[in-house]
Amino acid sequence: MPYEQRASIQVRAPRSVVYAALLDPRAVETWRVPDDMTASVREWEPVEGGRFRVSLTYRAEGRTGKTEGATDTYAGTFARLVPDEQVVEEIAFETDDPALTAPMTMTWTLHEVDDGTRLDLLHEGIPDAVAPHDNETGTRMSLTKLAAYVEGAG
Repeated sequence: MPYEQRASIQVRAPRSVVYAALLDPRAVETWRVPDDMTASVREWEPVEGGRFRVSLTYRAEGRTGKTEGATDTYAGTFARLVPDEQVVEEIAFETDDPALTAPMTMTWTLHEVDDGTRLDLLHEGIPDAVAPHDNETGTRMSLTKLAAYVEGAG
């Protein structure tokens, strides 16, 4: 049964900077990746209905990805874009493993706060085959990198 996870982070950067980092493919390669992986944006069309495709590859030898070799590739569409407020992505892993092919939705919502932005993430439809602890750890790593990226951009 698919599950959902929530995460939040507060950053010292305006919503416009955070929103831009969610939609800039070079930024995504920098922050939206766990510490033990590298990211490569293969396709990126940041408009409503636009497609994207991203590959994450383990650095350590011997690690097995969900797609091929040491790589996890996910693809999807930008379902909703509200400038400086929200990004909704519909995504799925590219894999032959039916336990990992469930469609997922990631909703990034930005809230203005006194000294910056609070970013709330709702990740729905995560396949049971993805360990909740692993997903939570990877998300936390990515959000920490996002904070560093946007706080350094100001």
